Amino acid sequence: QVQLQESGPGLVKPSQTLSLTCTVSGGSITTNYYYWNWIRQPPGKGLEWIGYISYSGSTYYSPSLKSRTSISGDTSKNQFTLELTSVTPEDTAVYYCTREKKFSDYDDVGMDYWGKGTLVTVSS
Repeated sequence: QVQLQESGPGLVKPSQTLSLTCTVSGGSITTNYYYWNWIRQPPGKGLEWIGYISYSGSTYYSPSLKSRTSISGDTSKNQFTLELTSVTPEDTAVYYCTREKKFSDYDDVGMDYWGKGTLVTVSS
């Protein structure tokens, strides 16, 4: 059974960097065809995809957040980390990490495992 667990500060000050880690158990982040995503949901709004790191270490980010986003992986700990710089109160959200299986851009099985989510509040 694959499990994902988000961890990190629940409160971040404006202009600082938000850093969250997702620890994966029950499966390796380097297993072929798996993509490890970060998604967020601001209060009262819908889900917003942030970006992913693939099983091979490649990354891809939402164009709207690309300039402030970095996702990295630590294969020794089976973790991947999100960093979002220069945060504002608009970055307040529940942040989720997920697993997605995709053979190609045209053959996407979808996201099958999600973490429980962690609320990050941006406030001074």
